[in-house]
Amino acid sequence: MELRIEKLREYLSRLYNGEVTIEYVGELGKRKAKKLEAELKGFGYGTPYLIEFKINGKQQSVVLETMRTGEGFGHEHFSDRAKCLIWQNYAFNKLPKHVRSIDVGAFTKNNDLISVGKAEEFFILVDKIEGEEYHKHLDRIASTGKITKLDLRRAKALSDYLVEIHAVKKDAPTLYVRRIRELLGDGEQIMGLIDSYPSKLDFTNQAELMEIEKGCLEWRWKLKSNTHRLSQVHGDYHPWNILFHKAIDFTILDRSRGEWGEPADDVTAMSINYIFYSLINFGKLMGGFEELFNMFIDNYLDKTHDQELLTVIQPFYAWRALVVASPIWYPTLDQDVRRKLFNFIHNMLDTELFNPKEINLYIGR
Repeated sequence: MELRIEKLREYLSRLYNGEVTIEYVGELGKRKAKKLEAELKGFGYGTPYLIEFKINGKQQSVVLETMRTGEGFGHEHFSDRAKCLIWQNYAFNKLPKHVRSIDVGAFTKNNDLISVGKAEEFFILVDKIEGEEYHKHLDRIASTGKITKLDLRRAKALSDYLVEIHAVKKDAPTLYVRRIRELLGDGEQIMGLIDSYPSKLDFTNQAELMEIEKGCLEWRWKLKSNTHRLSQVHGDYHPWNILFHKAIDFTILDRSRGEWGEPADDVTAMSINYIFYSLINFGKLMGGFEELFNMFIDNYLDKTHDQELLTVIQPFYAWRALVVASPIWYPTLDQDVRRKLFNFIHNMLDTELFNPKEINLYIGR
């Protein structure tokens, strides 16, 4: 990233509604009397810069700040830093005696500076994609009790996709630790799901939910040292986020929770649905859904050779089982299915080495 003086001047002119003349730019507290250059060399994240300029004959001084990346304090993603700076711009001027925020902005790829300080809500605009959501294929299998060769090819294609994206690794130990921490405490993950459960339920109670939460916390300490596993991920890889076109051609929707994470996240997000659909229809994993589950998991393990996955997958299955057992997301689900999902959670948290061939043992207690 570069701070170009002309780009800065243009931004300030727009912000102050007049022609700005920049007189000095340099690190705050390290003033150097020298000629202003066209481009600030060595400009970097986390260093505040003093900017002195004139507009309409009036002298002004402001400080431009960015945020440091990494370091394990929740600033690894661009969106983390944006969130913090947007909040600061909103909140600084509400507190008496606090330094005033003038604007919050962003650098573009072309090193332009743009203002977002007046924004009140953000949105995203994406392409419209034609296709059929993958869950509709699972619905068909549930209603007919039959799978086709194409269904197996689709499961394999979905598995192959994860093999491909998970092959891209990243050396960022603090980011992996953060992602495991978020598995427990982030908004829609384990603690968030548990907090969304109503207080009075027939199939579980506060004591059991607290037991699950404690078990997941123990798994955090087992997993957080596996920083070599940090991989490119989707983050919400489930049948409602997959659109199939012809045959095995598909498009992915709604990537979530960051670019990097634990591969078990994506593997469980998809495979829990084969278990879930089979529990609803048969009370256990069997028939076509068992074939799909085995195709998906076996293909992934055969091609990645990631046997370590079987030692880290447990809390991710616990999270995804909490999702599909949720009375908020699935209010009409049979209580027996919910209890089997909770059995699965408990057995996952008690299992050091996951065996994909023993799903029906895991849903018993």
